[in-house]
Amino acid sequence: MKKINLPNQITLARLVVAIIFFVCLAQFDAREPVRNVALLDACAILFVIAALSDAVDGYLARKHNQITSFGRVFDPFVDKLLVIGAYIFLAGDGFVDTAGRQISDVAGWMVVVILGRELLVTSLRGVTEASGQDFSANLHGKAKMLLQSITVGWILFTLAHPEGLALCAKLRPALVYLTVIVTILSGVSYLRMARGVLSQTSRSDS
Repeated sequence: MKKINLPNQITLARLVVAIIFFVCLAQFDAREPVRNVALLDACAILFVIAALSDAVDGYLARKHNQITSFGRVFDPFVDKLLVIGAYIFLAGDGFVDTAGRQISDVAGWMVVVILGRELLVTSLRGVTEASGQDFSANLHGKAKMLLQSITVGWILFTLAHPEGLALCAKLRPALVYLTVIVTILSGVSYLRMARGVLSQTSRSDS
């Protein structure tokens, strides 16, 4: 059996960290009388480690020419699992306080937008690459991923330390909305990239 290279090992390790992150995040309950600061800090640290490892395995794969089919499939899969999973939890009941307020500022419709964008781009990538054209991640997609990751960490840290990070906490709703807007715009940029293939499909079906 062929040995798994280092970049792919990091990808698999990120999957494990993501699972641990989800398990920890599921334990948080905003209805508890005293907010579990240690749990939120642990979740934030786990997420940051997982997010940073994405840059590391990508850099190593390119530097040592170790880009594999396994990595091309599982690296983006784990990235999407980590980010989308985080937003699903943040929009869930665990982050609703006794007054019925969503303390994370992440609404359910935002998760639908984020998930819908990922499904759209994945579908476009499959169709475009099947036609023999390149559909690699562009600058808009990378900016979207970076902002989504920053926002998750921002939410967790500001919820854990609302007094110490008071200014950051006030900016949290605006950052969440900005993330949704950038997510939508990045999807539009991929639609433009695939317009050639989409128009060809349209003509063949008519």
